[in-house]
Amino acid sequence: MVDYLANTEINSQRIAAVESCFGASGQPLALPGRVLLGEGVLTKECRKKAKPRIFFLFNDILVYGSIVLSKRKYRGQHIIPLEEVTLEPLPETLQAKNRWMIKTAKKSFVVSAASTTERQEWISHIEECVRRQLLATGRPPSTEHAAPWIPDKATDICMRCTQTRFSALTRRHHCRKCGFVVCAECSRERFLLPRLSPKPLRVCSLCYRELAARKREEEEEGGGPGGGGAPGQPRAYLGGAECGASSGDDEDSDEDKEGGGDGDWPSHVEFYASGVSWSAFHG
Repeated sequence: MVDYLANTEINSQRIAAVESCFGASGQPLALPGRVLLGEGVLTKECRKKAKPRIFFLFNDILVYGSIVLSKRKYRGQHIIPLEEVTLEPLPETLQAKNRWMIKTAKKSFVVSAASTTERQEWISHIEECVRRQLLATGRPPSTEHAAPWIPDKATDICMRCTQTRFSALTRRHHCRKCGFVVCAECSRERFLLPRLSPKPLRVCSLCYRELAARKREEEEEGGGPGGGGAPGQPRAYLGGAECGASSGDDEDSDEDKEGGGDGDWPSHVEFYASGVSWSAFHG
């Protein structure tokens, strides 16, 4: 399918149409040998609630964004190299069906399709593209993945101390290492997680202790950290004034901030009850 569509006019037109829908806010997507293999709407589980997102599967990348006007305007473009992707099918529940997790070193999140058939089509097509990419690049499959964030609504109390109850005044935070929903008291520390960000990020107290202990072991094995600082202390990784605040790291992601940016998309019930196929794969 990839070889058949590569360098064809129809493929060029499809990619140009995707670029046009994202407009100036998106990155150019046309590259020699790049093929658009499929597209469709999936429900992405975000921090506050599940939201419809448009997804485009190319032979080397997965692109998704928010829907402003269906098939006409999208924003918040995200590009994921497929060689970094691992998929994990998730079990069915009464409340959630046709789900799977898309895992990468920088971000992991859960999506669901409108039907079992669409779910299987997405998984099989993505896995085949990943296999081809790894074969072409000679890279081994990715083994390190970011923890998915547990949705806010999953718990009313801090998942670390199990004492603090969240309310309009007591806000939720997320540990960037384990993805748990935690209170401010249980997530005062910051730690540098280079795969996720160049600046120190909020982590829960348990993850901080584990990360700091691991860092001390590495420094002791390597002859200690460069420069001053107390022996054994991971100087550049500690929270407080030395690292500075993680500006904005407790805000929702860009896609969660978009609020009413889902435009003319039908309601959640219509999405699953319509019986319409929301995905298409090009052959």
